[in-house]
Amino acid sequence: MKPSFPTSRRDILRMGAAAMGGTLLSEQEALALDTPGTLGAPLGPYGDRSPFEKAVRWRRESKTPETGSSFTPLQDSVGTLTPSSLHYERHHSGIPTIDPARHRLVIHGMVDRPLSLSMADIRRLPSVTRTMVLECGGNSASEWAATTAPDVQRSFGLASCSEWTGVSLPLLLAEARVRPGASWVIAEGADACRMERSIPLAKALDDAFLAYGQNGEALRPAQGYPLRLRLPGWEGNANVKWLHSLKLTDQPYMARDETSKYSDLMPDGKARIFSYRMEAKSVITFPSGGQTVPGPGVYELTGLAWSGLGRIERVEITTDGGKTWTNAKLQEPRLPIAFTRFRLPWRFDGREAVIASRATDETGYLQPSREALVAVRGTNSVYHFNGMKFWRVRADGAVSNVEV
Repeated sequence: MKPSFPTSRRDILRMGAAAMGGTLLSEQEALALDTPGTLGAPLGPYGDRSPFEKAVRWRRESKTPETGSSFTPLQDSVGTLTPSSLHYERHHSGIPTIDPARHRLVIHGMVDRPLSLSMADIRRLPSVTRTMVLECGGNSASEWAATTAPDVQRSFGLASCSEWTGVSLPLLLAEARVRPGASWVIAEGADACRMERSIPLAKALDDAFLAYGQNGEALRPAQGYPLRLRLPGWEGNANVKWLHSLKLTDQPYMARDETSKYSDLMPDGKARIFSYRMEAKSVITFPSGGQTVPGPGVYELTGLAWSGLGRIERVEITTDGGKTWTNAKLQEPRLPIAFTRFRLPWRFDGREAVIASRATDETGYLQPSREALVAVRGTNSVYHFNGMKFWRVRADGAVSNVEV
C-alpha cells in the first residue's frame, strides 16, 4: 500500500490539534493556567536553560576519564545549530587549561618569515565567520557492526553544527611567505598528547581558518580554547584543537593519529590514509530509536542532513523500508557544509512502518545504503561511515533500530 503523506493545509493543521489532544480552550481559560504568582529568579552573570529541559550528552566509557567521546543529543535538537554546551567532544588526553595571554601560535618550517603570534595579534586581524558542521571521523563507528547503535545519539551523535569565527589561514601563510617545494602543513596541538595531523598545503591555502570564536563567544575549552584549526568539510580530528604550531614541510609526517587511527582498513588488508573529507549523510531524528509515536495520526518526520562536499540539494524519505521515496522539505537557508533540517508530514495509521532518509548534495553524491558501503569497504574499518539509518515504527508506536 502506498504511504500516506498529508498534502493539504487542513491535514497539516490537524497535527497541531492532535498535539493539543483535540481540546480548544477559551482565551480566559488559557490565561488562567499556571500563571506565576510570585517573582521569578533574579538576573545572573551567565544564562542557564530551563530546569525542565533535560537533553544531555551521552559519554562512551573509556579506560581513563581524560580520553573518550561525548555525543550530541541530535534527537532533542531543533533547527540546525548545536548549543556549545551540547557540542560533541573527542579527547585523547584530556582538556588543557590554557591562558590566552600566554598562548602563542608559531608558523615555521619551509617559510621565509617564521611567525610567533599571540592571541592578541591574531584577534587584530580581519575576521571570518562561517556556520559549519564538524563531524568526528569515527562518527557512526557502530554502524559497521552487525548490530548497530539503538538510537540517533549513539549512532550519529559525533556531529554538531556551530557558527565559527576566526582568521583566514591563507592570510597568515601569505605573511609567512611559504617557500617553493612546501606541500604539507603539520598542525600540532598544545594538549598532553601533542595531537599532530598532516594537512595538504592546498587545503590550507583554500578555505582553512583559525577559529577563536564559537556561537558568538570564545571557544569552549573542550573545543580547543583559545585557538583551533578549522578545515571545512574535513573530519574532526584534523581540525586540531589548542593549536600552537603550524610547520610547513615537503611531506606528511605519518603521525600516530593519522596512521594507527583515522585510516580505513579495507577488505584486502590495505588501508586508505588521509581520507579527510566527510561525505553526504542524513538521519531521521523523529521518530527515531527509543522514542514512541503516541498513536495513529498525522506527525512531522524530521531530521538532519549534511555533507563535507557542499550544500544539501535533496533529502528523500521512505516509510515502507525503501520501496518508495518522497522528497522532504528543506529548511532555508541551506548553507554548504552545515546541518540542513528536513521535514515531511506523515500519517501514521497504526500499522508497522520502516522509515529512513537519504541525502543528495550539490555534487550529485547520493548517500548510500549500509549494504552498499559494506560491499565496497568491508567491516574492518570504524571510520567514515555515512550509510542510511532505518528505524522501525511498530504498530504500538514504539520505535527501534532495524539492525538490532
